[in-house]
Amino acid sequence: MSFSTAVPRAGQLECICEPSTLDAAATNDRGTVPLAAGFALSVLAQVMTLSILPLAGLALAPSRSLTTLPYTAFYVGAALASLPASLLLDSFGRRAAFSLGASLGAAGGLVLVWALVSMHFNALVLGAFWLGIAGGFSLFYRHAAVPVGGKGAGAVLIVFGAATLASLAAPTISSVAESLASPRVFAGTAAAAALAHVTSLFATASLPYRRVRAGAGAKGLQGWRCILVPTALGTAGWFTMTAVMGATPLAVIGCAPSEAVVGAVAWHVMAMYAPSVLLAFFPRLALPTPLSTFGFLLLVAGAAAFMLSGSVAGFSAAAALVGSGWSLTMLGTTLRIHQASPASRWLLGLHDATLLSGAVLGTLAAGALA
Repeated sequence: MSFSTAVPRAGQLECICEPSTLDAAATNDRGTVPLAAGFALSVLAQVMTLSILPLAGLALAPSRSLTTLPYTAFYVGAALASLPASLLLDSFGRRAAFSLGASLGAAGGLVLVWALVSMHFNALVLGAFWLGIAGGFSLFYRHAAVPVGGKGAGAVLIVFGAATLASLAAPTISSVAESLASPRVFAGTAAAAALAHVTSLFATASLPYRRVRAGAGAKGLQGWRCILVPTALGTAGWFTMTAVMGATPLAVIGCAPSEAVVGAVAWHVMAMYAPSVLLAFFPRLALPTPLSTFGFLLLVAGAAAFMLSGSVAGFSAAAALVGSGWSLTMLGTTLRIHQASPASRWLLGLHDATLLSGAVLGTLAAGALA
């Protein structure tokens, strides 16, 4: 007598885990929108955070040499979070990993508010560090978008491009928040950054469940040669970007009110993601090597323009050039890594950790550049 395998029987164990077939097109459309929303809100928090950290450090640091420490702590947190974030995405899925990052960002924002209200420098560094950890998690939105789209660069461009809206909204939100928190300088902006992370948490919580497994995940660190050139270019891009972005508030505050600082940083961040909006309409132009090469040239031009500038307009234009260069470099290197066979989760984590190590070095150079 034969029994159908579809009929349950005593002692039979049924798997209720979500099957890997859900990684297919059924979740693509539902996954891209929450990813784009979560990333945009995370970037909104970063714009507001990074626009005040150098100035808050200048106001609260016990010595001039420690002025950029909160800014550096942000990127140290991001670098340290990269590999754990990568492995958590693989083990627990996008929803859990990105929600954890957003939660840490919200907590870090609240610590930052307390530090600014109580004028406590050590708490300022701690809050910046936690916010940096959230930034390290959010950097993986671009990797998570690759398997979601399933159609080349389209989903990556949409996720990157969504951050442009955040950069446009940042100056207005910061201005309103500062007026509500007056006379506590920067506390309103920090509170708005914390709220942005809370809102990002709602977006990531709506993600369809999926573990973001790279196709070469079982290979560990094998195939590391394929990421050497993209990692080198990306690291140089992050170094230049954070050096100029950290020096911009310190340079602008010398010739304009504090509201101009957020505006200059917002132009910089908008330039960081606006190219993705344009390329989303022409995805065939998203070729890894030309993008990364042209982006690197823009980075060099922006750094030179910053050192030659002496006005708010000049610093803003230089920061925008650097932002555009960073954007194209990051898009090119990200697409290059995923172009052939996907890198393992370990390699992606080490790749991003190396990029953010370059960012940390850039923060150390920011004080000298200003």
